[in-house]
Amino acid sequence: MAGKFFDKGLEIPAEWVIESERGKLLLQIPEESKGEAVAFLRAALEERTRARVPLEWATTQQNLGDALYALGERESGTARLEEAVAAFRAALEERTRARAPLDWAMTQNNLGEALRVLGERESGAARLEEAVAAFRAALEERTRERAPLDWAMTQNNLGDALRVLGERGDDDALRRAVEAFEAALLERTRERAPLEWAATQNNLGVALQVLGTRGDDDALRRAVEAYEAALLELTRERAPLAWAATQNNLGAALRLLGTRGDDDALRRAVEAYEAALLERTRDRVPFDWAMTQNNLGVALQVLGERGDDDALRRAVEAYEAALLEYTRERAPLHWAMTQNNLGDALGMLGERGDDDALRRAVEAFEAALLERTRERAPLDWAMTQNNLGDALGMLGERGDDDALRRAVEAYEAALDELSWHNAPAYVAGIKRNLARALAVLP
Repeated sequence: MAGKFFDKGLEIPAEWVIESERGKLLLQIPEESKGEAVAFLRAALEERTRARVPLEWATTQQNLGDALYALGERESGTARLEEAVAAFRAALEERTRARAPLDWAMTQNNLGEALRVLGERESGAARLEEAVAAFRAALEERTRERAPLDWAMTQNNLGDALRVLGERGDDDALRRAVEAFEAALLERTRERAPLEWAATQNNLGVALQVLGTRGDDDALRRAVEAYEAALLELTRERAPLAWAATQNNLGAALRLLGTRGDDDALRRAVEAYEAALLERTRDRVPFDWAMTQNNLGVALQVLGERGDDDALRRAVEAYEAALLEYTRERAPLHWAMTQNNLGDALGMLGERGDDDALRRAVEAFEAALLERTRERAPLDWAMTQNNLGDALGMLGERGDDDALRRAVEAYEAALDELSWHNAPAYVAGIKRNLARALAVLP
């Protein structure tokens, strides 16, 4: 049986207890004990009241916040995270900057982490902006000179919050995220903290990749460099799933470069996705496996567009594999996206003479539209209607008058939603395709 530790009348499991250099009681609660710890710490607050022992009350609120955050991060809801935020904010009422500056900074950092995760799960930016403010507050005391590794950790956390804001459209936040990750790497060096260095390199890659999706090719190339750096320490042997996730990220950056004309980057993207699937197996992580299969399909499809029929057939196989786990019941919008991708690949094969592939493309697009509804995702619905029209139009040009009439209906549906205002690059092409189908109709 585990021993007990007694502190001011509280009976604490010995395995939860560590001592600081100043002799102050600190708790380090194992993951499997977090739920038990929440109940214990709430009971402790009945004894360690703010009026009686304000700093110990604040430390208990901090520990409670840590335990609630650990539980909330694993759960799909937000209730535990909301409670963690409340506990950290309570701790800060007594853990003031003037009284205990480094403890205050630690609690600000942890508050920022709870707010960041909440912000990721909410559509608005308010929580993320609060997280940024908390991390910036922590950095006022967690300076590089005083606590270099804690400073680097908080810079990394700040980068994470800014990256999420950036992913939602704020390019300036993305650039600030890059700066924060690069700052963290000044102290999170490969020699001093190899796995933390690798994690930050991966985070830097993600931020640069998002900038790259918005037209910055140099940022994409830097993202590739960051992911490749991360893989020097996030090896398959040491951290197989982290290695696979980083290979997937590397594949995504290379694929984007490949879509802009770099065939070698596309082939490297395929290699990276296939590497990821060595550890991202269907048995171990089915949803991640499906995501990487879909990503592999996209890279192969781009190669197929450039004349590689074998790559197109492999793209079809990858999408069909993804649909084994991306089911309509489990992940309806992912299922619809992959059905649309499958239809695209089959349509390209059909364009090269395979009528059966064209018929299967029509089935895939029609399946996608079961979940890509006009009410839920109007632009995606319109794009898939256009894709459906293309497949039906090709069948119609090969003698199927009914397919031609359905192609006209699909194009007209797409044009009901798309306009020169929201999709100028597509409208002219759809109108040309519609006119072509109408001209062929008997």
